[in-house]
Amino acid sequence: MTKFEKGKVFKATEVIDYTDGGVVSKEFIHSNAGSVTVFSFDAGQGLSEHTAPYDALLQVIDGVMELTVEDKVFDIKSGESFVIPSGARHSVKANERFKMVITMIRG
Repeated sequence: MTKFEKGKVFKATEVIDYTDGGVVSKEFIHSNAGSVTVFSFDAGQGLSEHTAPYDALLQVIDGVMELTVEDKVFDIKSGESFVIPSGARHSVKANERFKMVITMIRG
């Protein structure tokens, strides 16, 4: 894993590694206004259905993620993005390894 330093150029795909059988996350920014976090998911991993009280911007930066929002399934590929509306039920499944950046803004 590359060390993340503010004020320097970096590649989000290189800031976090994959872990066999796991999910790894690293926050880039965290404040009262929201957060920006990068995640890596190994194949077979995921997040169970949940909701958030604010919109969430997902940006897939490696691989393909399976996102289910309000019972509708989306396959989001590297270079593609999706905004999950606030309050929407959603879950994540990794049919293959993938990395994503999630931006959540409160308010």
